Amino acid sequence: MRPDGYDYDTHSRLAGPLTEAPAGSPYQVRYTSLLSREPRRIRAVLLMTLAPLLTGALLVYLVWPTHWVEREAGETWMVDLDIVMLVAIGLIELFMVVNVASIAHATMVARDPVPVVPEPGIRVAFLTTYVPGKECLAMVRATLEGATRVHHTGPLDVWLLDEGDDEQAKALCAELGVRHFSRHGVPEWNRDKGVHKARTKHGNYNAWIAMHGDEYDLYASVDTDHVPLPNFLERMTGFFRDPDVAFVVGPQVYGNYTHPVTKAAESQQFLFHALIQRAGNRYRAPMFVGTNNVVRIAAVKQIGGLYDSITEDMATGFELHRRRNPRTGRHWRSVYTPDVLAVGEGPVSWTDFFTQQMRWSRGTYETLFKQYWKAPFTMPPGRLFSYTLMLVYYPMTAVNWFLGILSCFLFLWFGASGTQVTASVWLMLYSDAAALQIGLYLWNRRHNVSPHEPEGSGGLAGMAMSALSAPIYLKSFGAALLRRPSRFVVTPKGGDASPDRLLTFRIHLFWAALLAISLVASVHLGHTHVAMRTWAVLAMAISLAPVGVWIATRIKDHRARSESRESRESREIRECEEPVIATGAVAPVSSTSTGGN
Repeated sequence: MRPDGYDYDTHSRLAGPLTEAPAGSPYQVRYTSLLSREPRRIRAVLLMTLAPLLTGALLVYLVWPTHWVEREAGETWMVDLDIVMLVAIGLIELFMVVNVASIAHATMVARDPVPVVPEPGIRVAFLTTYVPGKECLAMVRATLEGATRVHHTGPLDVWLLDEGDDEQAKALCAELGVRHFSRHGVPEWNRDKGVHKARTKHGNYNAWIAMHGDEYDLYASVDTDHVPLPNFLERMTGFFRDPDVAFVVGPQVYGNYTHPVTKAAESQQFLFHALIQRAGNRYRAPMFVGTNNVVRIAAVKQIGGLYDSITEDMATGFELHRRRNPRTGRHWRSVYTPDVLAVGEGPVSWTDFFTQQMRWSRGTYETLFKQYWKAPFTMPPGRLFSYTLMLVYYPMTAVNWFLGILSCFLFLWFGASGTQVTASVWLMLYSDAAALQIGLYLWNRRHNVSPHEPEGSGGLAGMAMSALSAPIYLKSFGAALLRRPSRFVVTPKGGDASPDRLLTFRIHLFWAALLAISLVASVHLGHTHVAMRTWAVLAMAISLAPVGVWIATRIKDHRARSESRESRESREIRECEEPVIATGAVAPVSSTSTGGN
């Protein structure tokens, strides 16, 4: 238990106790199903079955041909708008079916690996990076100190990969007994693009691999803000007894769990780290996450190093999962452990959160556009299916937001309606489908890996955070379609967090203004359908939510500073009025005292 009250020790052993590797046949990673451990599986099976079925029934009901709108002759342009509305409604519901089916599938197949004792003597390098001027050296110290406390039964070197060849960083490494590496000033390791691209995380790592990779079997890696726990290597490296394991990854949690943005950002990641990654274990292909991992150096060298992408971790994992281990002829595998083995820092401002979401979504789009087309020819079907479900999340969310706004706009301004259904039947189907979806989500909360979220919490903040991120994903999607250049941005941490301003929310304010104007226009135009207006109001509320939280936080902080200042001033006044104690005597102090006889 940490002094801050979070039980990191227990959460670092969620996969179970360490076991001895079975003797005899060559070792392969073993797994236990999450569903098989549940005493009341019938409830989960019903939710997994009924949620996608009822969502699909709602889709069929809405787009059924007898429900299409019929127009009088001469209203050709309205017919065209109705068709657009119908297609938009159909796609929105179809994406909802895919999303619910994905969660149901993950619930059914999610599993945890059985931890095994590492093989002794494995040579490990523990790496983290540093960008002078972008990252705080005190934060680097905490990470390196944590790395030096990690247990390992074999050769272990801790390395700092310093982008700037900084003198203070060198002094810190010398103080802690950590090895220092820098590619600064080496032209072949600082190129305009490719695996050695300058000012990128993957370029930094690839330079180290080129120089020192052959000295080790594995490298462990954490982001600069992630402090590893002492059992980091004990819980991860045992899986490399399986010769086909290319990398092992763990969940991402935020230790600076104090700011509303940070709390909601961690909650937003619940489905990915608690469920989707565990489902990836079913296909031996959970996604590569760069925040904390252990990598087989021979595997990453086989593909030419970490992939050149704004999200190099996901792109590298995708490439590895397409390739075969030349020693065994089998496809490379990966392992996700739910053990929390490193504690990092999350974004504390909306500016940094939006930047993070923009980068993550843009990297996904780049993988879809540049890499995905190769997968059907080189990746096993199950693995391709798993990756497809993971990769379509960002584009589906982005397109859904656009189609939802488009539908509201077409109705509120023009009265377009792609389908006409009985309100009572629609409400019944929709409410039942929504209840089942929420029930499935809440049932999976029991598998939450976060040591910070209170037990029994519903994760509403995370759901809200996902909803209000949709406009960011749409902007990123547009930039990817237009082939606008992307660049890697280090997410500021701690006291270096980017300040929020009104312009931070310009994307959300644009959509809120568009919806507000459309709602006002609908009053004058007589387009008053309750459901469409309700959707418009909800979308506007989603757009304004981050602005509202920002304003509320500013007001709360201002009051706290004022109360602190008033308390300090009051304390100073009391101290002036209290007796002065010196040499055991009490000298009274009076406001009328002159200090004379």
